[in-house]
Amino acid sequence: MPTTPASASSNRPLLRVGTRDSKLALIQTDLVISQIQQAHPDVSVETLTMKTIGDKLQDVAMTKFGDKGLFTKELETALASGHIDLIVHSLKDMPTQLPPNMSLLAITQREDPRDAVIMHPKHQGKLITELAPGSVIGTGSVRRVAQLRRLYPGLEFQDVRGNLTTRLAKLDAEDSPFDALVLAVAGMQRQGLGHRITHALDNVMHAVGQGALGVEVRSDDARTIGMLRGCLNHRESRLRCLAERELMRRLEGGCSVPIGVSTEWDADGKSLRLGALVAAPDGSSEVRAEGVLAVVDQGDSEETRAESEDRRAHELGASVAAEMRRKGAGAILDAIQRPVPIDAEILAAATARSE
Repeated sequence: MPTTPASASSNRPLLRVGTRDSKLALIQTDLVISQIQQAHPDVSVETLTMKTIGDKLQDVAMTKFGDKGLFTKELETALASGHIDLIVHSLKDMPTQLPPNMSLLAITQREDPRDAVIMHPKHQGKLITELAPGSVIGTGSVRRVAQLRRLYPGLEFQDVRGNLTTRLAKLDAEDSPFDALVLAVAGMQRQGLGHRITHALDNVMHAVGQGALGVEVRSDDARTIGMLRGCLNHRESRLRCLAERELMRRLEGGCSVPIGVSTEWDADGKSLRLGALVAAPDGSSEVRAEGVLAVVDQGDSEETRAESEDRRAHELGASVAAEMRRKGAGAILDAIQRPVPIDAEILAAATARSE
C-alpha cells in the first residue's frame, strides 16, 4: 500500500486519504484534497494508494464477474481497520449498499455525466451515425451497448478494458479492431484529453453517479465527519446522485446491469426530474420512466434542510424505480444472466501479473 507522506509537521491534524492507484483516480483524489486544504489549510494529508480487484482483472470483461465492490473492497477494508480516514471514489463505481459502519459523506460537484465517442484517427470528423455497418465500437459497459444496439443496429460491439491510456492506444493502433470507443466525458476531461472527444452522446442515458466523486468515511468517525461535511458536498450534485443511486438500489442493479439515468432541475430550481431506462443487453427491448419531485427544502436550519432534501431525493428515486417495475423492468433484469463470483485462481493469476 504505497503512501505519499505529508510534508507538514507532525503536530498538525492529519487526514489519511485512500484511493486506487490509477492516473485518473489520483487526479480525482487531488481534486478532493485541494478542496479539503482550501477549507482547512492547517490540515496535513497523506495519500495511500492500492490496487483493487477490478484493477487486477484488466484482461477480463467485467460482465463475467459479480461487480459489487470490484473497485472498492480493498479500500473499504483499509477504512474499516483505521489505516485511512476517507476514500475518494468515482461515484459510479460505488455499490449502493455500503458495508456496516460506512457512509457516503459527500458528493462533489459533478462534471459532464454524458458518454462520448472517440473515433479512430481514420474516422476523424465523422459522427457515429456516419460509420459503416459492421463498424466495431469498443466499450466495457453493458448499459452503453444495450442502448447503442437499439440506436445503431448496424454497429458491432467489443469489450475493451484497461486504463484510459491503454484503451486509447488500442484504438489508435494501425491494426486496431476498433473504429471508435465510447467513454465517459468526465474521465477524458479530467485527464486533459477532452480534445480527443469526437462528440457526446446526448441520446444515451448515462450511468448512475457518472461524473461525480464520492467520499466514503466510517459512520462513527466524528472527527473526519465534522471536518469535511461542509466543505466537499455540492448540494445540487448530491441530490441528483442520491436519487439515481436509490433508483438503482431499488432495481438491484450494478455496473454490469443496463440501467441508464438522467437528472435535471426544473426551471423553478426546486424540482428534480429523474428519467431512467432499463434495456435488454441485446437491445431487443427497453423500459423507460420519469418522475419529478420538489426536492429543495426551505427549512429553518441547514442540517434539518439537508436531511429533508436527502430524504426527498431518495423518495424520487424510489418512486421512479417502482414505476419502472410496474412497466416491466423487473422482467428484463431477471432475464439477465448474473455474473458469477470471481474464481480464486483467476484472481491470484491477475494479482501476480499486476505485481
